[in-house]
Amino acid sequence: MGARPYWKGYLRLSLVSCRIKLFPAASEWEKVRLHLINKKTGHRIKYCKLDAETGEQVDDEDIVMGYEVDEGRYIEITKDEREAVAIESKHTIEIDQFVPRNEIDALYLSNPYYITPDGEVARQAYAVIRAAIEKEHMAALGRVVFTTREHVIAIEPRGKGLLGVTLRYPYEIRNAENYFNDLPDEKIDKEMLDLATHIVVTKAGHFVPEKFEDRYERAIKELIEKKQRGETIEKPKERAPAKVINLMEALRRSVIAEREPKRREPAGQRATARSRHGSARRLTRARKAG
Repeated sequence: MGARPYWKGYLRLSLVSCRIKLFPAASEWEKVRLHLINKKTGHRIKYCKLDAETGEQVDDEDIVMGYEVDEGRYIEITKDEREAVAIESKHTIEIDQFVPRNEIDALYLSNPYYITPDGEVARQAYAVIRAAIEKEHMAALGRVVFTTREHVIAIEPRGKGLLGVTLRYPYEIRNAENYFNDLPDEKIDKEMLDLATHIVVTKAGHFVPEKFEDRYERAIKELIEKKQRGETIEKPKERAPAKVINLMEALRRSVIAEREPKRREPAGQRATARSRHGSARRLTRARKAG
């Protein structure tokens, strides 16, 4: 395991505890990164920190954190004072509660972390805690402090280990009613619904993230390669705007478009497609029954 842990501490369930390490389960370091440069010199742009009032540059040692209590008036909060907050969960994730995993709304899910035992001594206690969570098909809720901020973390088995996902607090979630309440109740024509449902069933499949393709990332890499070869980059021609047609006609054309490729597929592929669509229909019926 080459990566450095993001956090080290203890995982505790009642009187059972073990040392653990947390590693970010997601990373964006692999993405192409573009930097701001000086067009005339080709050098990187460097930002400096200026006093908003005097315009003078401020040294790092003179920069502190503060909370604005009134316009232009701040209370300074030192590093030691921030670290004194939520001290109990700073080095220990104590499991407070167990909840059914499917009760955790996706809106609350934030950042994922792989949780591993830290050393041979911790392995048995780690395995016991993991097995207990898995046996009951639950998610464990605890609290952890990252960079002086306390987070609720949901922990569940994943493979031979544990996955922890930090959760957002209710005050961080925007109220859906502010966005959906003004939407009118549309009357849906039965034929329109049947056509749309047919398209859904035709396109039904399984969640396979390995098939996800970051087309922008690929395009930007190709652009960089062309620039390195000295090729001229031409802006692609914009597509002509689609002709405006009514919704019913659009649905009918969509159904026809989904059917056309099947006529050209070999027999084996058609059988696979029929099997997939049959599975999708069975899945839909099962969900309705549930």
